[in-house]
Amino acid sequence: MAGEHSPSEILRKIRRKLMNILKEQPNIILDELDAALIITLDEYNQIDGIADSMEKIRKLINIVVQKGEASCENFLEVLQSLQGEFPGFDDLLSDFNPATKGESRHTNVNGNPAAEKPLLNQEQRNKQTIGITVKENNFQEVLSKLKLQKYFQVKLSLSKILEIGPESMECAKPQSLGEVPWYFLKKLMILNLTARNIRCSADIPQDKTATVDKANLSNLFDIPLKDAGESCNPLDVITAVFLCADSSLQQEMLMKMSMCQFALPLLLPDYSKDSTTLLLWAMRFIVKKWRPQSLEASKGFKEATMATTPMHVISFIRLGRCTTSKSKVLNAVLSNPHHHHNFFINHGMECGDIPRKISDGLVEFCWYLPCGKRNIDIFTEPLLIANLRGDANGLHSQVHFLAKVSSAVFIFVDQIGTDEFAFLESIAELQTRFFLILNPQPAQQDETSSFLQKLAPLMKLERNHIIIKNKSMNASEFVEEIQLSIKNALGDVTDLMSIEKMADVARELEISVDEDEPRCQRTKEVAEEITGALKDVQSVAEYKIQKLPLQGELWKKWSKLGKELCRQRRRGDKPVEMYNSELRLEQTNLRKQQLEYDITENLSEFVTEMVNMNNDERHSFLQWIKYLLDATTRQELSELREKYKQQYKASPGTSEELTELDKQISDSSLGLEHFMREIGQIYEAEVTLVQENILPKNKHQYTSLPSIAADLMIDGFPLELLDGDASSISEQWVSAVLTNLSEKLGPNTRMVVLTVLGVQSTGKSTLLNTMFGLQFAVSSGRCTRGAFMQLIKITGELKEETGSEYLMIIDTEGLKAPELTKLEDSHEHDNELATLVVGLSDVTLVNMAMENSSEMKDVLQIVVHAFLRMKEVGHKPNCQFVHQNVGEVSAHDQNMRDRKHLLDQLNEMTRAAAKMEKKGNTFTEFSDVMEYDPEKNNWYIPGLWHGVPPMAPVNTGYSENIFELKKYLFDLFKQRKGRKNPFTIHQFTEWMKSLWNAVKYENFIFSFRNSLVADAYSQLSLKYSEWDWQFRKTMHSWVEKAENNIDNHPLNQLDGLYQTLIQESNTILQTQKRMVLYHLEQYFNSKAENIHLVEKFKTDFTLSAESLRNELGIYSRQRCDIAIQRRKGMDKLINIQTEYQATIQKQVSELLQNCKQSETELDDSFLEEKFEKMWRDTVKPLQGMSFKKHDIEMEFENQLRQSLQHRGSAVCQRLDTAGKLSAKGNGPFVVIKNHIEKSFCHRIWGFFRSSGRNELQVFADCLIRCCEVFAQDKVKAKVDFDQTYCQLLLKKIDEYLNITKRHFQSNADFEVDIKLHTCGHVLPTFQKMHEDFFRENDPLTRLEEMKSAYYSTFKDLYHEKDQSQKRAQALCSNCLQPALRNAIDKKLGVEIVEDVKASCTNHELSSRAYLQAVILLELLEEHRVENYIQYITNYEDFAKEWIRKRIIKNYTEGNKITGIATKIIQALIRKAKGAIEQATATEKENVSEFLTEFCNILRDDFVIDKGSLEIVLFQNATTASEFAAAVVAALDDVEQELILGFHENYDIKEILPRLPVKPDEEIFRQVLGCGKMCPFCGVPCERGGSGHKEHFAATHRPKGLHQYRYESSEKLVATVCTSSVASDGSFRCAATQYEYHLFKDYRSVNDDYASWDIPPDTSIQTAAYWKYVLCTFNKEFAEAYKAKKADIPADWKTIQKETIKAELKKTYNM
Repeated sequence: MAGEHSPSEILRKIRRKLMNILKEQPNIILDELDAALIITLDEYNQIDGIADSMEKIRKLINIVVQKGEASCENFLEVLQSLQGEFPGFDDLLSDFNPATKGESRHTNVNGNPAAEKPLLNQEQRNKQTIGITVKENNFQEVLSKLKLQKYFQVKLSLSKILEIGPESMECAKPQSLGEVPWYFLKKLMILNLTARNIRCSADIPQDKTATVDKANLSNLFDIPLKDAGESCNPLDVITAVFLCADSSLQQEMLMKMSMCQFALPLLLPDYSKDSTTLLLWAMRFIVKKWRPQSLEASKGFKEATMATTPMHVISFIRLGRCTTSKSKVLNAVLSNPHHHHNFFINHGMECGDIPRKISDGLVEFCWYLPCGKRNIDIFTEPLLIANLRGDANGLHSQVHFLAKVSSAVFIFVDQIGTDEFAFLESIAELQTRFFLILNPQPAQQDETSSFLQKLAPLMKLERNHIIIKNKSMNASEFVEEIQLSIKNALGDVTDLMSIEKMADVARELEISVDEDEPRCQRTKEVAEEITGALKDVQSVAEYKIQKLPLQGELWKKWSKLGKELCRQRRRGDKPVEMYNSELRLEQTNLRKQQLEYDITENLSEFVTEMVNMNNDERHSFLQWIKYLLDATTRQELSELREKYKQQYKASPGTSEELTELDKQISDSSLGLEHFMREIGQIYEAEVTLVQENILPKNKHQYTSLPSIAADLMIDGFPLELLDGDASSISEQWVSAVLTNLSEKLGPNTRMVVLTVLGVQSTGKSTLLNTMFGLQFAVSSGRCTRGAFMQLIKITGELKEETGSEYLMIIDTEGLKAPELTKLEDSHEHDNELATLVVGLSDVTLVNMAMENSSEMKDVLQIVVHAFLRMKEVGHKPNCQFVHQNVGEVSAHDQNMRDRKHLLDQLNEMTRAAAKMEKKGNTFTEFSDVMEYDPEKNNWYIPGLWHGVPPMAPVNTGYSENIFELKKYLFDLFKQRKGRKNPFTIHQFTEWMKSLWNAVKYENFIFSFRNSLVADAYSQLSLKYSEWDWQFRKTMHSWVEKAENNIDNHPLNQLDGLYQTLIQESNTILQTQKRMVLYHLEQYFNSKAENIHLVEKFKTDFTLSAESLRNELGIYSRQRCDIAIQRRKGMDKLINIQTEYQATIQKQVSELLQNCKQSETELDDSFLEEKFEKMWRDTVKPLQGMSFKKHDIEMEFENQLRQSLQHRGSAVCQRLDTAGKLSAKGNGPFVVIKNHIEKSFCHRIWGFFRSSGRNELQVFADCLIRCCEVFAQDKVKAKVDFDQTYCQLLLKKIDEYLNITKRHFQSNADFEVDIKLHTCGHVLPTFQKMHEDFFRENDPLTRLEEMKSAYYSTFKDLYHEKDQSQKRAQALCSNCLQPALRNAIDKKLGVEIVEDVKASCTNHELSSRAYLQAVILLELLEEHRVENYIQYITNYEDFAKEWIRKRIIKNYTEGNKITGIATKIIQALIRKAKGAIEQATATEKENVSEFLTEFCNILRDDFVIDKGSLEIVLFQNATTASEFAAAVVAALDDVEQELILGFHENYDIKEILPRLPVKPDEEIFRQVLGCGKMCPFCGVPCERGGSGHKEHFAATHRPKGLHQYRYESSEKLVATVCTSSVASDGSFRCAATQYEYHLFKDYRSVNDDYASWDIPPDTSIQTAAYWKYVLCTFNKEFAEAYKAKKADIPADWKTIQKETIKAELKKTYNM
């Protein structure tokens, strides 16, 4: 450009003159500016509508100037090119000098058009130069406005779009253009028809907000110009999004657009490269169904991949500017009269009037597919309608392409002038039929007619090829005429075209094809090579047998064996463990057979490619595999269905042919999941054989496969969870994949789980696909089989609010599937599936389509059953009922009665399910199973389609309602986070394995075992153990103080003190119980890992707290009773001792007085001689005074007679002849035949002999042992014998005998013999107790012990020495030191327990489960059968001894016990000094008052011997203050002496027996729990606390270890309880009255059996420890139990010691 003026300045300068020139022919300049893309269509229409020419030009110049310098320059160039048309331009444009000038142009209508061609081409080139620049600028501008620039290079992925964040929970209009693409994609992914309504909510025209004079109507009809700056045409948005999307996202967008019946992009323009791309790869996965006219009668249908389906193509293009909206007309052409739909975006739609900037050249299309109903179908055969966007005159490539692929091309052109003629002439030679749709103005009709005459022979136009829209033709007639023309065109053309064939045409015209991209081509070739073998076999089923053999019969048989192993339905009379061993061996052989297959070439290549490809390549490869497999199976299924239909018509009833065809249809499903399943089977077979040491570890070839599958899950591919064909889980494969997934995403990655259940073909997968934009299979023949899980990432604040990084969605096959109903176990299959997926989910959607209401009851029963099972195992998923095909707005209110009916059904189903699970009393209503609100838990969703498919779009109401459900689901996830943490992937894996294992057993509730539950329960038990110990510790401390108080209290006030203490203890007990319950509540409200899983045990621990309170209440009361009893029992002895001491003191005083009266100083020897004589003379008379001893044997005999006097004279006579009681009970008690009633004896005596287990003998031995413990407990109390002990002992025996009479029918002889034996057995214990008490508390002995103290005091008084220091030392050594030693012993036991518990690394002394695990590991290392026998036959004694040894070992090395004792000593000395300080502060007058105060202060802490204190006070004239100071000084020596004593003599073996609180017994009391043992194998209960109602042990034992043997062979029984209860075997014992009873119904025997939870488990891992023990020591156990060796199953012999060590540690989480 020359000169100093800018283009806009030039325009302003020449504006007035220019307007005068242009007003003569304003339309010429208007058309030229439109053709050069300087003004938009909307601007053109507005200017064209102005009547006044001068005003028209003024408006035009204003618009151009507003557009900026570039537009002004382009405008001036156009003016230069029109100088020939407008004289006077030369002078006006003298200041404008562009680099390239246009040439003059003139048109002669009557001239030779051919002569004008060079001029027109030059003009077009000029315009093209301008156009390309504008296009590039427009492209960058659109991407910038939409904020998509970064995605043009790095493409948007599908996984990115599917991520769920806070923004995906919002559905508000976009606020800015930058939000528009995401709004469109979000709406499209959920199939919302409003996806193309993209006007921003902030986009308000300025003139609407301006201040307007409301009274001024002068400019009422002025049309304001729209500001397009903050708006964008939907076509531009769609074009931009497709250009910025990767292939997977493009595929998904096209599938969703197709379902919404949106026009799909076929040729996609890219203005950045000025190129066009045909979307073939993106179109591959669209599958449609329709019914052509030929199948109308048979009601058949066609289903095909649309990209490969040949059909007629009808194209529509526009030439020049048209007054008729082409897209609007096409929408009418394709729509049924009674149901209009906007297939194509048009000017009348939201933002459709915004000028397009980057979508001219876009070719869109829609399929028209008939439904087979003449009154609805517009066309009877499938049809593709293509629509070119923009003026065809500038889009030669697209026009040529459409002409080549179309059966007919319809051209919208208002009138035909020179330009239009030139264009039509240029395409006349193209091989297609042309139809012209004209709408000329009256003034242009002659010119148009003239050109038509010339075009007719060139374009082969006939009269019916021209459609003229005139004023007399309304819109409906116009549309009908176009439809008729299309039908005529279709009738004359036989050539059909598929999109796949269109790609060849595109390549010829140098139009890009997306599928030609190198990566896509390479992965296609590999996929075709792998699937090519399908062409070489007769059927898909044959292909699966040959190429995918591992997942066929071998896998199905293996799965059946796995369930048989659990259910034992075909065992017959084989021993359970032998049968199990056979099944496991057969399973192993099946795995061997699987590995014997050479991996097929196809699968090998599949695996190789999966390993070697990067993520993008792998995704493309798998998509090709999926596409090729689906295409093949679809074709075969179509043929098979047709055969089935023909066969059914020929023979409607059931026939072999129909059954075979049914099977073929079922077997003809082949998809990507089958390849992945085969990989899983290879992996499973290899891992199994490595685990069983059949295959060396170095032969492990496929370890990388789970990692690849994990990558696929991250990429968004579903993983098969449950194989629907085998109705089984590849447990090790799925676990390995999830483990790898956890490693890739992080071990702390958490996820919420959503599942869907419902009747088959009710739209479950469509529901999930719509809600989350997924791709679960929904097409015919590819419906979901089994269960698949897919991950979706959660982002932003939503991740924090839900506590989850991912959402796992599980899609399931339909319940009540027709193809499964014929199978015997179809209901069982549905129950398994429902239980599994409900158990895995946080929320379950139950899909209930109204048309399947007849099957609703069955489905509800399955679902309710699943929820009931979850309630029992501690998992509480939420349930939402989704009622589909309910269309009315008022559905929710109208269906109130239906909801009530549903609730009634749910209640009915709950009762039925509870009865099946033997929980009928627990669950009577659905609300007992889960929180259910009929208003909140029911959702009403309208039908999917709005109209009649296949031309019906998705119902907007369907999408909107599902979106509301989605938002509600995430609100639920947020709420659940507050109650429980979502599962980590590892936890989900463990839960899945446990669930599946439980599902395989019929009796689910009693078979559920899970490591997550076990771990959570273990942590809860450990916590409870801490609270339990704190409670016990508090009560031990209180009891110690109470006993001290009793011992220090005056005898006459003991009754009052006792009542005070009992009240005090009750208060403390209640407080401590409330503290335990508070801790329990806090723990359950905490975020402890998986605490929700053990919520059902909360009641057990609450009961345990009450039980502990009662236990400690009895304990504290007993200790107080014993202390009172001991104090009262000592009363006479203390009185005698006081009397003796008074006598001695009197004699000492007299002797002292006599000696002092002597005139000579007496030496010490003389004093000693005088003292000795006085002592002898004084004590000698006292020796005659003695305590009368009890005749304990006589008292026992008297009590025994009273106990048996009601049994009759025969019994009394037996007692008379029995001899002395002391001669009884020396040897073992032997049960004889005569001890049992004769009427019952024949039934059980033979059993006792053959089974080697005389249960009555076991019972008698237990009774005797219990009585021994009773006697020992009385001895430990250190009180004197009391005759009530006889009564209590006999009462205890009577309680036991009541049981024997009920179970064994024992008679009077048994009662007499057992009582005689037991009383005789404990008699020596009580006799020794009485003698020891008398010996230890003999008054003369106590007096003799005081002799030296009295002599020392006597001597010091005679010599008149200062006695304060010596008396203080006497107080410390004779009074305080013994009291301190006693106090140390009382505290030391508790402190040892505290220290031991703190030092345990494995909690073995805090939890009975851990204790057993540690003991079992030690037994394994010791490898001594006698230890095992002792452990099994006498667990309590063994465990106590083990704990005792553990404590001894812990305190034998080093000075740990000294350290504990030192802390106690120092604390007690500080307390004693504090008491002295307090007593001194009272300023007592003498030592006696001081010591009284001192003792009173310490009454709760020490028991100071009053006799020894009397010596200190004897003639003590020292002042209280001097004495106190001397005592404080002496206490330091006492402290050092006590500490030194522990240093020099810290033998823990000697210390433990003297402690009032025995650490070993205290610890055992805590870890013993309830003390119950399995009624079959004797294993102890491992439940926490002692108040639980149900007993459980993690590991049971072969019953032979508990001395069970077979009656017939006398061989030890090898069967484990867990295997027995899974079988249909039976047993008999005392509890069953020796009648046979089924093991699986063991809970019905009695309350004791019912309280045991023995989960069925037949795996080799179960009880592997004890199987190994029995296998190793089979001979030794047989000899010890006087039986024959057990028959050991073969696979038990393969159990390795290291394996069971690892298994034991895993079981107990060590």
